[in-house]
This record gives sequence, structure tokens and C-alpha cells, in this order.
Amino acid sequence: MRIQTLVLAAALACSAMAPAIAAEGGAPSVLANVAPLKAGSLPRTVTAWGSMLSPPSATQVISARTSEAVGAIHVRAGEEVPAGAPLLQLVPDAQTAASYSVAQSALRDAELALARTRDMLAQHLATAQQLDAARKARSDAQAALDALKAQGAAGASTVRAPFHAIVTKVSVTRGALVAAGAALLEIAKAEDLTLRVNVTPPQARLVAPGNPVQVASLDGLHRVVGKVARRGASIDPGTGLVPIDIAVPANPLFAGESAQAVIAVGQTEGYVVPHAAVLVNPEGKPYVVQVESGRARRVAVEVLGAQGDENVVRGTALKADQPLVLSGNYQLDDGMAVRLGGKTANDSAASAR
Repeated sequence: MRIQTLVLAAALACSAMAPAIAAEGGAPSVLANVAPLKAGSLPRTVTAWGSMLSPPSATQVISARTSEAVGAIHVRAGEEVPAGAPLLQLVPDAQTAASYSVAQSALRDAELALARTRDMLAQHLATAQQLDAARKARSDAQAALDALKAQGAAGASTVRAPFHAIVTKVSVTRGALVAAGAALLEIAKAEDLTLRVNVTPPQARLVAPGNPVQVASLDGLHRVVGKVARRGASIDPGTGLVPIDIAVPANPLFAGESAQAVIAVGQTEGYVVPHAAVLVNPEGKPYVVQVESGRARRVAVEVLGAQGDENVVRGTALKADQPLVLSGNYQLDDGMAVRLGGKTANDSAASAR
């Protein structure tokens, strides 16, 4: 009986206190942090991913100058080499070596014939016309020998890198016989890599040559500024996307490495608000909360763009002179009282005045 009496007394005490709490607290209110609504802009960007590669203008195919055999290969595909570094050795094949020997003999014969003609002319046994013919024969023999020498027919020769390069392809093996004009290897300028990305047609319409680009490795540790070098004029039938080539100077990335590109295509104007200030209603529509006369006012907005933790929004019902709720906004319904640091918005406004 005593316990029941104590419980009943406690219940009566609580019921007696309830009207006092309601009277002191009044209507429900929410503590919130606010900030002024500010007009501004954020960069408008297109984000895409792709791989580092060498553009055709930076690529060179090294070919055999004559019929030759590959004596040695000094590099591998993917290797970076300085200008002047040996790439491979070429040795003329038997037929080319024979042709060079024949050309040497022909030059010696032409030189002897020219000397004899000069002596005969001095003895009036040859004419000036015969001397001119001998000179021409000697000149032709020299030109034929020089041509074979330039083609590497004089003996083993070493092909060297014409510039600081990346070996992108090796097309031959040691000991292989190659014909004149056959591709031996392919190199690309090490400082002239391009990031190729693919974007949707609507995104491609926003991109123009010269747009600045933030390029980053996928781990985010290596970043460099580039610019759009070329925007494709047609859709790749294989992907349904438009290719974009981005020039990347002073490149810290490897050829073939995947990277992210954030292309700046302009500015998005509106109201710049923290990401946390933008909420989504049950219908999936974004909104923000402003404070009007100390009470919450939900305002439907359209999110135009984002960068980092900021969004650009617009809304016909937004009012620039009303503060924006930054925290506690998810608890607020239209018309609810808003407290700032333990006081209502009205009290704070009055104190400020």
C-alpha cells in the first residue's frame, strides 16, 4: 500500500508540473545556426576519366632504311630513354652488302677511267666531251655509293633516339631480316603526352579548345594543370561518346596511366550555399530553410552546380534578406520557431537592433 501511494503521488506531481513546462516553453522551437544568403558563382565543370597517351604528332615510327638484319635490341616497350640513347643495331644483309661492294668497285673504276681520260686529253688522244662523260660517270658512281652508305649498307650501324622518348612499341626481334621501309620500333616524345577522355555529347558541347583542366592521378597524389587541345567532332561508334584530348605539360603521370580530368567550362551563377544547407523532401525535390520573422520557411530550390562542399542554387521564392539555416534544418517544418544560441530568431534580431 505504501508503494502504491508513492507511485500515485509521483504521478500527480508530474501532471501538476506539465502545464508549467508548457507555459514556460510555449510552442516547440528548434536550435539552429544561420548565415546570410549570398549571391555568387562557382566554376562550371565537366568531369571525365581517361588514359595518358601520345598524340600522333608526337609519335615517330623508325623504319629500316634498306634490307637489313637486326643485330641487337637495346630497349623494351615502355622504356624511357634520353636523346641519343642507342635503340637497336642493324647489320646489312648479304644482298645489301654485295650491292655496296659493287658500288665501291664501280666508283674505283670510274675514278680510274676519269684519270685516263685526263691523260689522253693532255696527249690530244681524247676530246673534252669524253672528259665530261668520264666526270659524270665518276659522279654517278659516287652518288650511288653515298646512297647505299646513307641506308646503312656500309656495315653495322646503331639507331639512336632522336629526342627524349618513350619506346611505345618494338616490332622486331633480334636476328630478324627486315625489308626496306619495314617498321622497327615506335617512339613518342616523353614530354608530349596527352590525356584522352570521353564525354557525353551534351557535355562535349560545353567543352572548347583552350579550356583549363585539372588533371589528377586516380589516387589523387599527382596533380597538374592542362588544357583542352582538341574536342572530337564526331561520336565514337564503339562507346557512343565524344573524345577529348587534353595537353598535359610537365607531366608527372605515366604513359598508359588512367587519370581524372575536371574541365572548367564556365561559371554557374546563383546563390552559393554550403552542401549541408540543401535538403531533399520525400518527393526527391531539393529545398533549403530560411528564417522569416523568427520562423522557418521551406523554399524549393534547383541545384545548378557543385564544387567541394558548396552548391549553387536558385529558387524563385528565395529572399536575399532572410538568413539561411545551416544546421538543425532537417528538424524544421514551415512555421516552426527558430532559436539561435538558445534565443529565438526574433530575440536575436531585437538584440542586434
